[in-house]
Amino acid sequence: MISKTLKTNILVRSTISNRSFFRAQSIHQSFPGFGDHFVSSRPGTFLPLIPSVVVAIAVFFNLSGVAGAAQQASTADHSKFEQLQGPFENGPAVTKACLGCHTEAAKQLHKTTHWTWAFDNALTGEKLGKKNVVNNFCVATATNWPRCTSCHIGYGWKDDKFDLTSEINVDCLVCHDTTGTYKKFPTDAGHPNYEPKMWPPKSGKVRPPPDLVKVAQGVGKPGRSNCGACHFYGGGGDGVKHGHLDSSMHNPKHATDVHMDVDGLNFTCQTCHTTGGHQIAGSRYAPTATDEKGIDIPGRTDDSRASCESCHGNTPHGAQANAKLDQHTDKIACVSCHVPEFARGGRKTKMWWDWSTAGRKDQHGKPLVIKDADGYDTYDFKKGDFRWESNVVPEYRWFNGEVRHTTMGKPIDDSAVVPINVTSGSYDDPKSRIWPFKVMRGRQPYDSENKVLAIPHLFGKDGDAYWKSFDWGRAIKAGFDATGQPFSGKFGFVETEYAWPVTHMVAPKKQALSCDACHSRDGRLAKLGGFYMPGRDRLQWLDWLGWLAVFGTLGGVSLHGLVRLLTAGKRRSS
Repeated sequence: MISKTLKTNILVRSTISNRSFFRAQSIHQSFPGFGDHFVSSRPGTFLPLIPSVVVAIAVFFNLSGVAGAAQQASTADHSKFEQLQGPFENGPAVTKACLGCHTEAAKQLHKTTHWTWAFDNALTGEKLGKKNVVNNFCVATATNWPRCTSCHIGYGWKDDKFDLTSEINVDCLVCHDTTGTYKKFPTDAGHPNYEPKMWPPKSGKVRPPPDLVKVAQGVGKPGRSNCGACHFYGGGGDGVKHGHLDSSMHNPKHATDVHMDVDGLNFTCQTCHTTGGHQIAGSRYAPTATDEKGIDIPGRTDDSRASCESCHGNTPHGAQANAKLDQHTDKIACVSCHVPEFARGGRKTKMWWDWSTAGRKDQHGKPLVIKDADGYDTYDFKKGDFRWESNVVPEYRWFNGEVRHTTMGKPIDDSAVVPINVTSGSYDDPKSRIWPFKVMRGRQPYDSENKVLAIPHLFGKDGDAYWKSFDWGRAIKAGFDATGQPFSGKFGFVETEYAWPVTHMVAPKKQALSCDACHSRDGRLAKLGGFYMPGRDRLQWLDWLGWLAVFGTLGGVSLHGLVRLLTAGKRRSS
């Protein structure tokens, strides 16, 4: 355990004779909560070096959680900038003012997946991204652009003709607002509302427009709530999609996430998802299943902390008594033990979505909505049946980082449950680790003759939109027509599943899984095959050898005792 006030060595990078090395300087530095979370390296290594590396990372990269909650103060007061005095007619007008100084920002963003919603996976050759993949939540973005792009970092993506080269259509405020008052309107293709507007429809609740001048003058580094504005509410609501990202992560408690704990380390998303030129480390399309580089050293590794190993190393458990735990890290991902359940912050996550039941009305002919005792929709006439859960035990798979996706037009096998994404990995693969997943299940429409998942046109004011006509045939045909795909005219509903790696909501170390959580007959890994695991599996011959050793030992001890008993008299007489 390292004391909370740590006198240690900072490694200062120097260069002599064109060779980089680290020179130690002694300093005093206070790290609130640091000792509760730091774990040292493998026994026998030079232990003073490890805290030095951690401190070096904190210094060089503003690892705000380790060095305290406060981010570095800005060197600019944007409220004094003439360009930001307004008034601003709309969001693009603010962006134009921003680009007057930040001349390269939009060009950088244009190269990111956050902007293009496209990702070319070099490993699998697939063209992915939100505009290409299918899921079992709201299914697909095509023909539903204005609704989906309320989570795009731009303005005006209302159809497939959106100009991705436009610089003023980049939304600077959605990521850099620090006032907490800037919100995109859910149906306006990435724009906020510029005048008072009712939301939800017919609710009587009016959403005021943001003060664009105030927001523009208050910009700063992104915080959790900036990222969370989209990522906490993906799939149509709070906690719906990921299970380990929801509104509880705005200001999480220690028990919910030890890294983002608002009263502790208070990490922002960028503490781990390091950013350069607006490129953000970490991708669900090409995730890092195992980071063999270990602790990230500035200038010598990839400058990314989007893995546990980049801070904690590959042998994190330290003391000799925990050496056995370090032998697990070549087969088990850190989060498999340290995220015992997801949806732990007080919010449920959606685990089942059945589109086939949508469209029902109550006995009075009104659209039917049913809620559970906690206020969660279990049926919505627009979307069908739902099942919500909290404190969910993940499902476990061998995973090497390779994921293949079902994209628009890709054939499926409807004779069984359709995996919308397929994860790869095995015990024999040295790059594979046992990973935890949220597996979302449901039923969704598909072309029952051509055997492809449907791209239903859900949102819009036209008569083909399902949420207007409640006619699946029209909505499915409109979606296929818009994406240039043939439609047989026949459709049905097929059961699907989608696997989401669980990476957040890291629990306090005392809540990490115990050995018997897995090493038991009915443990968490009971269904994971391809290898022998003590405590779970049985080999008859090995059992017999074990019992033979036990009985042999007992027999030997008993025989030895009997011989000593029989010869006791002779020993006394001699």
